[in-house]
Amino acid sequence: MKLNYKLYPFQNQEKKSIGDFIILHGLFGSSKNWVTVGKFLSEFGNVYVVDQRNHGDSPHNNEHSIQLMADDLDEFIKSHPIETPILLGHSMGGLVAMYFDLTHPGVLKKLIIQDIAPRAYPFAYDNEIKSMSFPLNGFSSRTEIDLEMAKFVPDTFIRQFLQMSLERREDGVYQWKLNVDGLNHARRVFDDAFGFDKKSETKTLFLLGGKSEFIKPSDLSLMDHFFQQNEKRTIAGGGHYIHFTHQKEYLEMLKDWLERN
Repeated sequence: MKLNYKLYPFQNQEKKSIGDFIILHGLFGSSKNWVTVGKFLSEFGNVYVVDQRNHGDSPHNNEHSIQLMADDLDEFIKSHPIETPILLGHSMGGLVAMYFDLTHPGVLKKLIIQDIAPRAYPFAYDNEIKSMSFPLNGFSSRTEIDLEMAKFVPDTFIRQFLQMSLERREDGVYQWKLNVDGLNHARRVFDDAFGFDKKSETKTLFLLGGKSEFIKPSDLSLMDHFFQQNEKRTIAGGGHYIHFTHQKEYLEMLKDWLERN
């Protein structure tokens, strides 16, 4: 599948590029969520911020799985002038990134995983799906849509995050860029994709939220099991979206690790 992407060219001509970065967003996200991080990483190399299948401006498909998204990534790398790739993945994108690294040994130079572990997760997004499933005909503003969405998702932050994928067509009707129905029928996407005995020697950074519901104490040993050369950094008080909510500390940790590795 040919994926849409945004390229942030390497900016620091006084230094040599350390590699080409690829950023993979999480479920319901897109390349639009990663503008600041993309621009920041362009001081180290070219940055490709990808829309994964069924998200952003990439094609829709009824099939949606970690394995298929890893295949999409493999095709993306091979069809672009990407050298010594460095992969950053958040949430669903982190699962894809880990799976790709474990099944394509030696391809990546470095791996950065944000707030996710190599294991199965439940598809606990019924309310988010409902908030994007009602007909949008007749709504004349984003405020009206937001009020209806609030019936299902009270959290303003999550609604604003979802609405980054809401657009208004030329005829004035709103629509979701996400393949909401396709994602609703892909409820096994977070089933365990790591049921194999593979290990990675890729230098790996796990950036974790100290208050995240996505990381359990037992996950740390799983990270060590699969990724032999990993470092873990935790942002105290951070949740699942630390690249946004704790941006300054997040970027400082990225910079420190990239300069040391």
